[in-house]
Amino acid sequence: MVVDLAHLKKVHILGICGTLMGAFATYLKRLGVDVSGSDSHKYPPMSDVLLDASIPVFDGYDPKNLENLRDLDLVVIGNVIRSDNPEALEAKRKGYYITSLPEVMENLFLKQTRNLVVAGTHGKTTTSSLLAYVLKQCHEDPHYFVGGVCYDLPFSFHVSDLAPGKPFVLEGDEYDTSFWDKVPKFNHYLPDDVVLTSVEFDHADIYADFAAVVAAFEGLVSRIRSEGSLIAYWDDPCVQKIAMKSQVPVFSYGIKSGQFLAKNIQFIEKIQQTQFEIWDHQKKVDVICFNLVGTHNVLNALSVWILCQNRKVNLTLMHEAFSSFRGVKRRQEIKAEAGGILVIDDFAHHPTAVRETLKALRFRYPQRRLIAVFEPRSATSRRKVFQKEYLRCFQEADRVFVANPYDQSRIEEEDHFSSELLVQDLSSSVPASLLVSEKKDRVSQILEKCISGDVIVIFSNGSFDGLIPAILECLISPQS
Repeated sequence: MVVDLAHLKKVHILGICGTLMGAFATYLKRLGVDVSGSDSHKYPPMSDVLLDASIPVFDGYDPKNLENLRDLDLVVIGNVIRSDNPEALEAKRKGYYITSLPEVMENLFLKQTRNLVVAGTHGKTTTSSLLAYVLKQCHEDPHYFVGGVCYDLPFSFHVSDLAPGKPFVLEGDEYDTSFWDKVPKFNHYLPDDVVLTSVEFDHADIYADFAAVVAAFEGLVSRIRSEGSLIAYWDDPCVQKIAMKSQVPVFSYGIKSGQFLAKNIQFIEKIQQTQFEIWDHQKKVDVICFNLVGTHNVLNALSVWILCQNRKVNLTLMHEAFSSFRGVKRRQEIKAEAGGILVIDDFAHHPTAVRETLKALRFRYPQRRLIAVFEPRSATSRRKVFQKEYLRCFQEADRVFVANPYDQSRIEEEDHFSSELLVQDLSSSVPASLLVSEKKDRVSQILEKCISGDVIVIFSNGSFDGLIPAILECLISPQS
């Protein structure tokens, strides 16, 4: 069956609260499609996006969810759904046409567009959001599909006319496509230009080892269409090795190595912006100011600059876009400041991402104590594969609170990550580290160790049982 977007009337989505799935759902809703969905984990920002779009979401996966959803044209199943999911099985029993979102993308949108795929272990969401925004501000009118909620884009999924050659910015996720299609999502994205930000081991639930991760990114690079290009982070030796196999032109960038270098990075207090110079072949060619902080974000911005330069966008408009970009929710997102305590929400869960975020916040707030609160929740962080790496990534913090891992019931006991062991190991380098208790006592346990002037950064790729709103409520309306 070939999906015809023009004739879609009724669609149901399993795993609808994922950022990519939710963005797609709201896009269909704007087209006038009757959209519904199911999910077992509803939390901001995507739960708010779906609520604002008036898209009904069933709580959990139940065959009964489909009872009143007659005449469905399509059931889109997210990669969080297992083959034994009762609602997915019921959809199959009823004979509905079942597909994955990457398959929909490939078949409906990407065959004629110029596809700009941002891939890598880190930085995908920020980089793809920044790229889409800059191209939009430069009047390129790009299509885009990003896995986050960007302050400066009205939607996370935008498609206008599918004119041949029009740019389509895609966040290229290496996670698998679906339970019946165990290949990376980006295998479906027909890339013309690829930004490769980094390659590290992640997603321990689907990749057996680092070699399997590397093979996935090698596959992406091999799929770049003949008139395309590869923009590669050259300080990463693994990225270099992958890029050496590229059949299209390679534009390398970094801090230490590459054709394009970011130099003289500084935070300008007066304008509250990061400034850095761009050097091409040992010659300064530009200076960029933007609102994000941290070396990792400088590198994200540099990769976008290279791609935009290759597209010959208007330089003045590009500078204005960089300067006005405000970022993505859950990436160093300031939630509030109360009682002199600043609370920041960050999605980071991989050790490298946690380390770089803490370094960025130390750079931004050098005179304030930095309090890190970490929930091991991703498939990889709940496993012991990075037990030692997490010890090193928290060194910039003045105090660390670690929660017990989210549900480990599907993980073999010998593979369990130990929060208790992490806290023990941290005690020699960050003596104020503590294992936080269960939900009801966490807020008081954290706040009783904080003082005015502190910056609290909450690291979780989930809801952390509502920890942030609970902390803010206590700070804003302290109990007498």
